[in-house]
Amino acid sequence: MGRGGRPDGRGSGGSRRPAGEQGRVRGRVGRAGAAVVAGVGSGAARVRALAGRVVRVPAPPGAFRPGFWRSPLRGPWLTSVFGLVLLIGIPVLFVTGMLSYASYNPGLGRINDQTPDKGLLGFYLFHWPTHPYWLYRLTQGVHVTLGVVLVPVLLAKLWSVIPKLFEWPPVRTVAHGLERLSLLLLVGGAIFEFATGILNIQLYYVFPGSFYTLHFYGAWVFIAAFLLHVGLRLGRMTRALRSRSLTAELRTDLAHTRPEPPDPDGLVPPAPAPPTMTRRGALAMVGGGSLLLLVVTAGQSIGGWLRYTALLAPHNRTPGSGPNGFQINKTAASVGVTPAHVGPGWRLKIHGPGATRVFTRAQLLALPQHTAALPIACVEGWSTTDQHWSGLRLTDLAAMAGIPGAASVLVESVQPPGPYTSVLLRHNQIHDPRSLLALHVNGADLSLDHGFPARIIVPANPGVNNTKWVHRLTFRT
Repeated sequence: MGRGGRPDGRGSGGSRRPAGEQGRVRGRVGRAGAAVVAGVGSGAARVRALAGRVVRVPAPPGAFRPGFWRSPLRGPWLTSVFGLVLLIGIPVLFVTGMLSYASYNPGLGRINDQTPDKGLLGFYLFHWPTHPYWLYRLTQGVHVTLGVVLVPVLLAKLWSVIPKLFEWPPVRTVAHGLERLSLLLLVGGAIFEFATGILNIQLYYVFPGSFYTLHFYGAWVFIAAFLLHVGLRLGRMTRALRSRSLTAELRTDLAHTRPEPPDPDGLVPPAPAPPTMTRRGALAMVGGGSLLLLVVTAGQSIGGWLRYTALLAPHNRTPGSGPNGFQINKTAASVGVTPAHVGPGWRLKIHGPGATRVFTRAQLLALPQHTAALPIACVEGWSTTDQHWSGLRLTDLAAMAGIPGAASVLVESVQPPGPYTSVLLRHNQIHDPRSLLALHVNGADLSLDHGFPARIIVPANPGVNNTKWVHRLTFRT
């Protein structure tokens, strides 16, 4: 301590810097900070200058010119009406799509879930139930039918905002650039998901890879862009919907159809042409298109007399009449299964902790038989009515394997190796009394296309997981 009890400038940390040195340090720091600020300012100025030069570049001819788009119907209100329908429908599509993903029981491993590198996107929250037995038929039927029905609405929405896709300049600010990027992902994702889904419904497999994988990842990209877009536009959509009365628009004839007031988003054309259709007519055309698609699609899932109206359902998939005369997806010939695979030499092998048990079909038929009335429902959206299956309960086969409380079973087909030639079923599927290794359907032997000599049938199970041409069951604890 110095005189008077004051510190003398020295302590455990060493001596202080001299006043002159401290000044020089502060000076260097100040000059460095100023240089950084100047650099940032200079960079921002260069960006602003570049943006200014881009803005001054004349718009290319054609669609990039504001006068190119002249429909007097375009405007925030009509766009928001279509957007509201999609705002309701797309989340339903996403949820039912994720339920379809869950129905494959992806938590059982790569045999059931062949999506590579899914990470957190492949979260799995629950075991797919077997009650009610028509659950998958309902959820996938809604997913496919709604996806088809929304196509006219999606096209109308894209038509209503197409001037925005040709904005000039393409990017004005960083925020504007991010919004444009989200729009690109939204439009591209929507087109990709709807196009691949419709091709899959028609069993037209032209994808550069697995439809399952492509549609899965595409759905996540699309829903992320959709949520971002909703967050950016929900307020504007709400204000636009409140700006005009739907009832009044439906009563407005062609002579009284007027453009909407100019809007900051530029949807309303600066020089609109005379109207050739009312907004009422536009809504009726889109709604009529959706209704028509509902009529020619929904019957493949609903069944009954509506099945005859399902003109968009895949055709040539019903193998004649009789007990086996109901729809199939892939024939035995299409996947390489021949009568030689399932002839007299066919055996069913049941594996458990003990010795493997081997059965001929005649020996299986000599065991107690059980029946279940269950449909076949597939990811493409089609389903059959309830068919009457008979065979051996999976829970009884588990007991024969020495694991009466089996937690899972690996089902393997004689089908040559490929996707879905084997599947894992979990505990609740094994022990549902309606889960069968079916040997008969509707009182007759299974046909070869329907899985002779034995196939799996499980309530609420996707059709592809009701494995056909079964030759091995491996029960596990």
